[in-house]
Amino acid sequence: MERRTYLATLGAGTLAGLAGCTAFGDAEYDIGMTANGFTPETYEASVGETVVWRNTSSRAHTVTAYENAIPDGADYFASGGYESEEAARDSWHRDLGGNIDVQSTYRSTFEVPGEYNYVCIPHERGGMVGVVVVTDD
Repeated sequence: MERRTYLATLGAGTLAGLAGCTAFGDAEYDIGMTANGFTPETYEASVGETVVWRNTSSRAHTVTAYENAIPDGADYFASGGYESEEAARDSWHRDLGGNIDVQSTYRSTFEVPGEYNYVCIPHERGGMVGVVVVTDD
């Protein structure tokens, strides 16, 4: 095989393998995580939609709902499956509970319309907060 043909094939294969791996909003995830932020910070979903977060950074992150900043009647959500914000925070501070490993995902399905405010516990002071706006289409 000629060198140019080999390099072209190698390059095309590499690009094909990476396609869809890093862009947010693709089929693999809806919300990415940078060192100190969610991307996008605000995400719109429909009732019944499952939203997928992916830790696209090299740091430990959580997705933790602010318990008093989700719609009445909505299910509480947090990476690690905690039933309350207090339990999620306690677990994080005790043993890094709720951590989403690098390139790992967390999913939550939203059944009640409204705004769901959430935070990354270890990066809250740095402003790592987000909101999922759920609409009734």
